[in-house]
Amino acid sequence: MIWEGVFPAITTPFVDDLSIDEPFLARHVDWMVASGARGIVPLGSLGEGATLSFAEKQRVLQICREAIGGRVPLVPGIAALSTAEACALAREAELQGCDGLMVLPPYLYRGDRRETEAHFRAVIEATALPCMLYNNPIAYGTDVLPEQLAGLARDLPRLVAVKESSADLRRLTALRALLGSRLALFVGVDDLLLEGVEAGAVGWIAGLVNALPIESVRLFDLARAGLSDPEQRGAALRLYEWFLPLLRLDTVTKFVQLIKLVQQEVGMGSPRVRPPRYELDDGELECMRALIRESLARRPVMV
Repeated sequence: MIWEGVFPAITTPFVDDLSIDEPFLARHVDWMVASGARGIVPLGSLGEGATLSFAEKQRVLQICREAIGGRVPLVPGIAALSTAEACALAREAELQGCDGLMVLPPYLYRGDRRETEAHFRAVIEATALPCMLYNNPIAYGTDVLPEQLAGLARDLPRLVAVKESSADLRRLTALRALLGSRLALFVGVDDLLLEGVEAGAVGWIAGLVNALPIESVRLFDLARAGLSDPEQRGAALRLYEWFLPLLRLDTVTKFVQLIKLVQQEVGMGSPRVRPPRYELDDGELECMRALIRESLARRPVMV
C-alpha cells in the first residue's frame, strides 16, 4: 500500500439508541473514497473507538471493507487498555482483510520509555501488516521522541509510517534528519496541515474531512504542489485561511462532538455521540453553530 495523501479518521455514526448506523457508515466511507481519500482509518479517537465493543469493532471493519471495495487501503486504529487486547484487535483486523494498522499507545496507562516501546513492538509484531505509529502526547500523555522512533524503525521493518500529533513541527524535521524517507510522515493535527507538508509530511490523518472531503483533499494537493510552484502555494494559503476556523475544531477536548456537528451542518451525519461524551449544551451549540455556519457561508467553490 502507498502511505501518502489524505486518510480520513472517520467518525462512527449512531442511531437514536446509540447503536451503530450501519447504512450511513457505508455511505460515509463511500463518500470519503469518492472524494479523493487515499485511505480510511476507522476506530480511532475521532471514531470513539474506546466506546465500541470488540464485536462492534469487527462489524465496523466489515462494513468499511465492503464499502471501500478494494479502492483504497483500510487502516484501523488499534488501541486498548492492555497490550494483549491490542494485539488481539490487530490480529482480528488482519483476518478482516485490513491493509495496515495505526497503532496507538495503551488507554489510560502512561508507561515509561521501556513499557511504551514494548507495547508498540508487541502490537506491530502481532501481524504481517504494515503499521503506522500514532504519537499524540497531548491526548494520551505518552510521548515517543524522534530518537525512540528511529530506534523502533531500525528494529521493526513493518513500522513504515508515523502520525505525528505533538503539534511540534520540529518533530517532523528531526525525523527526516534521523531517518530520511524511512518513515512516511503524516500530519495528525488539522490546523498544522500546510506547515506540516512544508516540513516534510507526505500524508494527513484528517478530521474535518468527515464533513468537507473535497476541500480537504484539495488543500492537501495544493500544499504538496506548492512546494515547487508559488502559484499553487498561494492557492493553498487562500484555501487554508478559509478552512482554519473549522480545522481548529479538531484540536479541542470536544473535537468529536464538533466535527459531528459540522457533518450535520453539511447534511452528512448527526451529532450523536456515546457517553461519557454528550452532545453540546444549548450555549455551546449556539456559539459553535454560528462559527460553523459563518464559515460555510463563505465556502469556496471547488472546481
